[in-house]
Amino acid sequence: MADLQEMVIYGVSFDMVGKQPIVLLKTADGNKFLPIWIGHPEAAAILMKLQGASTPRPMTHDLFTEMLGQLDAQVSRIAVTELRDNTFYATVTIAVDGSEIEVDSRPSDAIALAVRAEAPIFAADSVIEESAIEFEHEDVNEEEVVEEFKKFLDEVKPEDFSA
Repeated sequence: MADLQEMVIYGVSFDMVGKQPIVLLKTADGNKFLPIWIGHPEAAAILMKLQGASTPRPMTHDLFTEMLGQLDAQVSRIAVTELRDNTFYATVTIAVDGSEIEVDSRPSDAIALAVRAEAPIFAADSVIEESAIEFEHEDVNEEEVVEEFKKFLDEVKPEDFSA
């Protein structure tokens, strides 16, 4: 498996042009930020869980998490594994009966599951090298990151991430 770095969810935002949601992952031990364009339903699913909101009936990611629990399985980690043809790919690793299985996933669904399972999020070094935005100095000023990210969002298009 590729070398992976642990990531944390820094936030969910919208690009200024297409109003498309973006989940922003940050390296757990650094200042690299990985923007991933996602769909509106997945953005809502991630934000709802991060904000502790609940729905009267289970949403898809809640249902899936509950089903895994009923089957004595759990999401042990997710990983954004590659970027190919402007599309990010991910895997969901599920622990069941003392072994692990990996399931192909869209990163947005994988992240929505990870926040529900409180599972760690990883990204492949190659994806980080190719697509992350890095801030040079150690002490990152949050306002500075937001300003820089807004500038980036004003000018960037999904096609910019093609190899």
